[in-house]
Amino acid sequence: MPLEDDFCDILKKARIGQGLSVGDVARMTGLPGGDITALERGDQPRDRAEVRALAKALDLRAEPLEQIAIDKWEPVVQRMPPWVDMVQGSINGYGVQGYVLHDEGEALLVDTAYNAEAMLDVLRRRSLRLLGICLTHGHADHADGIEQILSRHEVPVYLGPEDVGLLSWRPRTELLVAPADGLSISVGRRTLHCLTTPGHTAGGICYRLDDEQLPVCFVGDTLFAGSIGRSNPKELYSAHLNSVRDRLLTLSPDYRLLPGHGPATTVEEELDHNPFVTIQ
Repeated sequence: MPLEDDFCDILKKARIGQGLSVGDVARMTGLPGGDITALERGDQPRDRAEVRALAKALDLRAEPLEQIAIDKWEPVVQRMPPWVDMVQGSINGYGVQGYVLHDEGEALLVDTAYNAEAMLDVLRRRSLRLLGICLTHGHADHADGIEQILSRHEVPVYLGPEDVGLLSWRPRTELLVAPADGLSISVGRRTLHCLTTPGHTAGGICYRLDDEQLPVCFVGDTLFAGSIGRSNPKELYSAHLNSVRDRLLTLSPDYRLLPGHGPATTVEEELDHNPFVTIQ
């Protein structure tokens, strides 16, 4: 699976998040504004010196940015734990993924993958009893379809309260649960732990599961392999970086990070290869 973000996406997210215009970056780097616009539209950088100049201006780590832009780095393929099924969907051709976490005949859904029928099919095929729907945020590609699922399984919907207004269809109030930081949700013998991670949205939540062999964290659009999601609104950019740096990448290096788009990665890979990550 290719990276969710290319060099052009990373540049634009970092520039907009810091409130910089193309002209600002041109003045900071000495590069023509037209060249920067072309890079943000998908042109390839001329050389490593150009990448390093942009990294400095945008407060990104130069070496990881070079690895993505020039060396075409991709993360090591991660095997999915046997107690997690990934479900893929598409919204107008744009791929998205959600997950079914299951143990001892019980299940939790992490996002809907914009594919409620496929989620329900996993529950049927595995004869699982659904205990809840855990939403990483309220955007349609991650949350739409909850009405179909709830019509067959009336369960709690966990969502940051700041994101309830983003839902295109809102469950009854008594079904909505605000997942306070540290809240534990049990499924079989396993336990999900909620991590508040504002940035991609104001109410962003990641879900951590500790396991001796295969610890995982479902990260939605807070983090992608080699990048981060778009900070929405852009004023959340600083909070977004703090969520990534202080909440996710302080987990043990062997944690698998399962995002809403693009390939899975690990804390170790992101510490080495994510341009947005500042090494203390």
